[in-house]
Amino acid sequence: MTIDIEPLRKQLGRKIDDEDVVTRAPLKAMIATFDRQEEAPEEGQPIAPGWHLGFLHSYARPSQLGRDGAAFAGGVLPEIPMPRRMYAGSTFTFDGEIRVGDKLRRETEFSDIQLRQGSTGTLIVTTQTRRIYTPRGLALTEAASTVFREDPKPGEKSATPVREAAPTDVPWRRTIMPGPVMLFRYSAITFNPHRIHYDRTYCLETEGYPGLVVHGPFAQQCIFDLLRDSMPGRTIKTLAVRARAPLFDTAPFDVIGRPTADGKGAELWTVTPQGTIAAQATATLA
Repeated sequence: MTIDIEPLRKQLGRKIDDEDVVTRAPLKAMIATFDRQEEAPEEGQPIAPGWHLGFLHSYARPSQLGRDGAAFAGGVLPEIPMPRRMYAGSTFTFDGEIRVGDKLRRETEFSDIQLRQGSTGTLIVTTQTRRIYTPRGLALTEAASTVFREDPKPGEKSATPVREAAPTDVPWRRTIMPGPVMLFRYSAITFNPHRIHYDRTYCLETEGYPGLVVHGPFAQQCIFDLLRDSMPGRTIKTLAVRARAPLFDTAPFDVIGRPTADGKGAELWTVTPQGTIAAQATATLA
């Protein structure tokens, strides 16, 4: 497949701004969805890492949504000439707290685009850099990458990358059963209309997946939660997550991790039912 991304590269640097206010209701929904044994923070208290995704949604109108339900217009990205998209990873830098009651401003920049040939075919990888500000200044920078892919050929299943085995000698381990209700609730919290997370017929018949796809940020939240539960009292300064293979609602998956030898950070993974790496993450802590 031949694609010229130079016209798309000319739009690099494009920016949009959004505003929101941190309220408790989406935080209570996060706690319920992930079955957390904690109370929602009160006015003026900081929210947990990853919970910012309950705010500053994309409010694309129906006319701006693609075949897959996700927005192809109204955001910072140009229209990408590939029909399918998937979370590819994110890098977070935490510069300050986001607190209940804060008025948020987010600046989103179209910061990178790459054309690649992968084991599953032609790929376009885009990066959006999001900077979230509170009344106290910059709180969070996230460089979020999305991969756009071709349709599978008629009658074929969606190709899944084959990755290496996940480590087994780790002290932290948690098993997650991502059922359709759990995935639906996360889609609702994050106002995510992407059909791969709730429309099983679409997943099987159009995109060739074996089941509903676990949101990349859902698995990312599981990584955040395991990290803060395993190293209580520590502050996450950075987290870099790279997706390697998708997870589905057809079987449980594991989240595992370990501290680095110097105690200043951690390594974490999500693991497929076959024991291979679905995503890998590195964190630094204070």
